[in-house]
Amino acid sequence: MIDDLLSILDLEPLEHNLFRGRSFDPGWQRVFGGQVIGQSLVAASRTVEADRPVHSMHCYFLRLGDPAAPIVYEVERVRDGGSFSTRRVVAIQHGRTIFVMSASFHIREEGFDHQIAMPDVPPPEDLPVDGPQTAALLDGAPEGVRRYWERLRPIELRPVDLEGYFTRAEPRLGHAIWLRAKTSIGDDPVLNSCVLAYASDLTLLDTTLLAHGRSAFDPSVQVASLDHAIWFHRPFRMDDWLLYVEDSPSAFGARGFNRGSLFDRRGVLVASVAQEGLVRPVEPSAHNSLALTRPSKPNN
Repeated sequence: MIDDLLSILDLEPLEHNLFRGRSFDPGWQRVFGGQVIGQSLVAASRTVEADRPVHSMHCYFLRLGDPAAPIVYEVERVRDGGSFSTRRVVAIQHGRTIFVMSASFHIREEGFDHQIAMPDVPPPEDLPVDGPQTAALLDGAPEGVRRYWERLRPIELRPVDLEGYFTRAEPRLGHAIWLRAKTSIGDDPVLNSCVLAYASDLTLLDTTLLAHGRSAFDPSVQVASLDHAIWFHRPFRMDDWLLYVEDSPSAFGARGFNRGSLFDRRGVLVASVAQEGLVRPVEPSAHNSLALTRPSKPNN
C-alpha cells in the first residue's frame, strides 16, 4: 500500500505548471481528501527550488472528487522572493474546480526556538493493532468500523484509545493516535511532507464527534472536510512514529473545528494542523456522507 501511495503522489507532468494525478481505486465512492492535499503539495513543490521546504499550506474542499477520473493540478507561481516562495494550486475534474490550495515555502534560517510539550501517552509498541485487545474490540464493532480498521492502508494507525470509535463512549474533547508510513520512504523532505499531508486528514475530523460520544461511523451524523491547514515546523521522517494529538475547541452551526499537533518520538513538535468540517445530524436511515474524510467502497 505504501508503494501505491508513493505512486499516486508521483504526478504526471503535462505542461509547464500543469500536472495530472490519479486515485487509489476507482471503486471508491469519493476521492479521499488527504490524497488531494498530498498531490497538490507535490504539484506546488515541483515548481519551487529544493532549498525552500514548505512551511504552510491552506486548503479548501469545494466539490466531491471522482476517483474514476484523473485530477489535473494547475500551479500558479504567485511570487518568488528573497526568502519565501508562494504557490496557488487549483485541482480540476470534469472541467470544474474541486479544490484550491495556497502554500508558502521558506529557506532554512536560524531563529528563536520553543514548542509545547508532548503529552505523556503509552508508546506505540504498547498499542498493538493486531493484538488480542484490538481483536476483541473489533469482534463487537459495527461492520463498517471493523472493515475500516482491518483494511490494508499505507499509514499504520495506533490510537491510544480505540473505544471511542466502536461505541458511544464518554464524551471527550481530544484524543491521540500514533501513525507512520508502513515502510521506509527515504530522507527526501518533500516526499515526507507530502505523505504527512496525506495522513493528516485521516482522523482529525473525528475529534468533533468524540466530544459528543459519537464517531464518524455513526449513521446519525453526516461529516465532510471543508478546509484544512498545515504548518510544518521541523524536519521529520514519516517512516518513524509520530504522535498526532487532536482536540476540538468548538462545534456550532453544523461545523466542527479541530486542531492537531504532530510530535516525533523524542517529543519534538514537527507540524500543526487545523481543520473545519461539516458535522450535521441526520436521520439514521439517511446516507452518511464521509465525503472527504474517509474513502469508502460503494454500498458501504
